[in-house]
Amino acid sequence: MPARILDGKLFAAAVQRRAADAAAAFAAHTGRAPCLAVVLVGDNPASRSYVTAKGRACTACGIEPRQLDLPADASKDAILAVVRGLNADGAVDGILVQLPLPEPAWEEEVIEAIDPAKDVDGFHPVNAGRLLLGLPALTPCTPVGIVHLLAAAGIPTAGVHAVVIGRSRIVGRPLSVLLSQRGVDATTTLCHTKTRDLAAFTREADIVVVAAGRPHTLRAGMIKEGATVIDVGVNRVPDQSRPKGYRLVGDADYDELLGTAGAITPVPGGVGPLTIAELMANTVEAARRRAGC
Repeated sequence: MPARILDGKLFAAAVQRRAADAAAAFAAHTGRAPCLAVVLVGDNPASRSYVTAKGRACTACGIEPRQLDLPADASKDAILAVVRGLNADGAVDGILVQLPLPEPAWEEEVIEAIDPAKDVDGFHPVNAGRLLLGLPALTPCTPVGIVHLLAAAGIPTAGVHAVVIGRSRIVGRPLSVLLSQRGVDATTTLCHTKTRDLAAFTREADIVVVAAGRPHTLRAGMIKEGATVIDVGVNRVPDQSRPKGYRLVGDADYDELLGTAGAITPVPGGVGPLTIAELMANTVEAARRRAGC
């Protein structure tokens, strides 16, 4: 039987509706809309596309979008000055610095400069530490979106074996923590580039999340019958039949796995929409916490 396709757009719409309702309630209570400030450095086409999509989602949810554009040659001090100004701005509830920066070496310092209470990406060490301890925190959007997707799709997690491929602080590491927390209760294995015999782990998994940033990471024969596959990857591969000369694929070989998986997310249209929807939810939550409502 072909795999069930997990439509991320469908699940994301439900998350955005809840965020919109919460934003409306916040506005009624405080007299203003929640505000998300996005800092874009340079003019990377993919980054600009992501920022535009986030702005549209803000408008749809009743969140005020504020975009600050800096040139690609902006200094680290200039970026930090903008972040600190947003920290001090009482009308700004969430701050997101679009990654990657022109100088990736600056990213750690820039992220740590964001007020943890406004860190709607959930990347600040304070929020990462609170997540690890099981304390309330602003949580990275893609991992929490995956957990919510599994719950909304009715895919059991308690007691199952979940394998996460990829150990980035953006997806893999926080997701492995979320999946093992009380209430989700999966037994989680975190695999990475140094894992020996990756397929030996994935073939034992009930849920496989692949966030390796590399096409063909998860292929036919690497999962057991009926496993759920969540594909976080977004990779451009050349395709001269497409108007732009490329197509987007995930980290899993979607067509190969359709006949074996019980459920699978497509790329595009799977995890991506959920990430933006959870960003809206984080922004409203940050606003509510700051306002004490």
